[in-house]
Amino acid sequence: MIDELPETRPELMFEPAAAALLVLDMQRYFLEEGSHAWIPSAAPIVERIAALAAAFNRANRPVFFTRHLNTSDNASMMSEWWCDLISEEDARSRIVDGLADDSANIIHKSQYDAFHATDLEERLRSRGVTQVVVTGVMTHLCCETTARSAFMRGFAVFFPVDGTATYNERFHRASLLNLSHGFAVPVLVRDLIASFEGDEA
Repeated sequence: MIDELPETRPELMFEPAAAALLVLDMQRYFLEEGSHAWIPSAAPIVERIAALAAAFNRANRPVFFTRHLNTSDNASMMSEWWCDLISEEDARSRIVDGLADDSANIIHKSQYDAFHATDLEERLRSRGVTQVVVTGVMTHLCCETTARSAFMRGFAVFFPVDGTATYNERFHRASLLNLSHGFAVPVLVRDLIASFEGDEA
């Protein structure tokens, strides 16, 4: 588990009142041990993401969950890289228990980038969001791509090093190093939650 921050840190301050939480692809497909796409390091981040989502909810700040789903029409290069696409009919495509209930804001995406061919940007703008916190799986694919895309759209990006996970530590650390050099501020979940508590004081 990564619980320390890379040395390079832009001077951007997290502002809870301007932020939204993005929880990417926390689906059974990636979190169940029987799945061929199982990410062993993902289980420990579920509780931390749930605690962070609770802090956002208490502050009436938006939380968006994504489900990665593909059809033969929208898979594009995903079908070239991955032989097994996630269909909506597959029970493993559901978000794991303990994170999203029936009232959750869920966005269906078909590519690594949560902004691609979705209404995520419009929904963020409509809530006055200028900062996003990117959590979920996988660090080096959907999380990193979405973080870069958010940056290119003018959002300040905060990337919890202990709120994202992927197949191995090499991929995880490589993404953190690259993102912290011009795209996202690496943070810890506990520090983000503390920022909300500070706002309430």
